[in-house]
Amino acid sequence: MLNFLNQVMPNVVENWSGDTGMVTGIWQTLYMTFWTTLIGGLIGLALGVALVIYDEQGIMANKAVYSILDKFVNVFRSIPFIILLSVVFPITQFIVGTTIGPKGALVPLIIGTAPFYARQVQNTLVQIDPGVIESAEALGYGPWTIITKVYLREGLPDLIRTSVLTIISIIGLTAMAGAVGAGGLGYIAVSKGYQRYQNDITIVATLLILVIVFIIQGLGDLWAKKIDHR
Repeated sequence: MLNFLNQVMPNVVENWSGDTGMVTGIWQTLYMTFWTTLIGGLIGLALGVALVIYDEQGIMANKAVYSILDKFVNVFRSIPFIILLSVVFPITQFIVGTTIGPKGALVPLIIGTAPFYARQVQNTLVQIDPGVIESAEALGYGPWTIITKVYLREGLPDLIRTSVLTIISIIGLTAMAGAVGAGGLGYIAVSKGYQRYQNDITIVATLLILVIVFIIQGLGDLWAKKIDHR
């Protein structure tokens, strides 16, 4: 088997382990994806909920606050990620002390993800039946209770699906960040595969990214279906 792999993908076998090998690239991609999903997801969820409740039809309607949040989300969603990487370099250096490697990619990844996820959350929550919200208000529920017991509970299946799409987008962003020195499978595919004409490395790195995407998609679909059937 090893001889077969050496013949078919010699560069992959040679670069499978080590500090810049495929295994390290997998863990770096998962590291960036996990922390970006956790931190960026929480920020995006908070922003998305705020956009819903401060809207003119929301339970805490406030035109000024909504306008500020809406413009903030629009601005950061509109900046191409490759440019964002350069723009936030000083902020990244200040927060994490480096602008390279997986750790240095976290700040731009989070800044790029949170507004995107916020808009997805907003689009999901505004589809909840207004009658359910009105009933909760009639029962005397406060804003926090309506957010947790109505918005998030009623919208949970769709929020899961939205979150899965966001995580898949994050994986794509980690690959892009890797191309400019953040590490991960994107870095391996570009620097070791494409730039050195080692096509087997590029193909395997791409396949590994697809495997991660398919696993996340599958788990997300199963979870969403389970919630839907309750």
